[in-house]
Amino acid sequence: MSVQHRALATGKYIFLFLLGLGLLFLAFRGQDMSALWAEIARADPLWVTASAACVVAANVVRAWRWNLLFSSLNFRVSLRNAFTAVMVGYLANLALPRVGEITRCTAVNRSNNIPLYASLGTVVTERLFDVLVLFVTLCGMLAFQYAVVGNFMNGLLNQVLDRLQTGGFTVLVICCCAAIAVAAFCWWYLRRKKSRSMLRIIAGLKQGLRSFELLKQKAAFVGSSILIWLLYFLSVYLALFSLPATAHLGPQAAYTALVFSGLAMVAPVQGGIGVYHWMVGQALACYLVPFADGLAYATIIHSSQMIFILVVGSLALVCNLVCKPETGRPGSAA
Repeated sequence: MSVQHRALATGKYIFLFLLGLGLLFLAFRGQDMSALWAEIARADPLWVTASAACVVAANVVRAWRWNLLFSSLNFRVSLRNAFTAVMVGYLANLALPRVGEITRCTAVNRSNNIPLYASLGTVVTERLFDVLVLFVTLCGMLAFQYAVVGNFMNGLLNQVLDRLQTGGFTVLVICCCAAIAVAAFCWWYLRRKKSRSMLRIIAGLKQGLRSFELLKQKAAFVGSSILIWLLYFLSVYLALFSLPATAHLGPQAAYTALVFSGLAMVAPVQGGIGVYHWMVGQALACYLVPFADGLAYATIIHSSQMIFILVVGSLALVCNLVCKPETGRPGSAA
């Protein structure tokens, strides 16, 4: 990568980080910070711990689900190595958004010598299923909770339409055309280049993307995908009991907060900082929870997850770097 490209990439990540900080500032602007921190200090650590435990369990299931895709490609990866790679990826996402997917593939390449682009194809397959589950949960929220969240969703849609009418539509069309042009150029370049390295990259990606097609345990994969999101839901629900201001809320509010938090984490911002707090605060506001209390709840659950990623992710990174590599020889996943 040239110096110019490195500078552009660095500038992009700095911009996204500053954008996240800006959104965080907007979320907390006008709030009584002393009252907010006093509310956070009242949080019941037992419920916060129970919520964090569900996130840990979800990541273990995620690692196991990833192993299913590896086994369909006749690669062997231990659950420990898969979990370690997943946590290294989350740690990388805190620094650079979306780089975690590549980082965890690099980690499993180091620990088990799994071809990088084959594992990247399995990650793409995973993410497609996660997006599908998020879409289904979003549709469920709109179908059963529209009376509660309808006003907020309509207001948000009207803001988007207003932006499009004031020149945003032109920007959107230009961005779409640019994305299509870049994709077409990359496809043309890869077909024209046809070097051995490029062919290996394409073959590896195709192999990884076919992992679900070759999977014999499709029901287990789909079931584990649903279980991951059920554990995320349980994490959000249990965290409600940590604060007096949210303890009265039921599963419906937790479901809405889960959908809003899932949409927030799609944003290309490190750790969803700022976006997560604003979205979850708005979700609980739909259930007549003061926005300040919603921010306190969002701060508690987001901070507990970030602490978990920083601690476990750092340990996972050290383990991946110092532990003796294992073979990824053909066989079923251990």
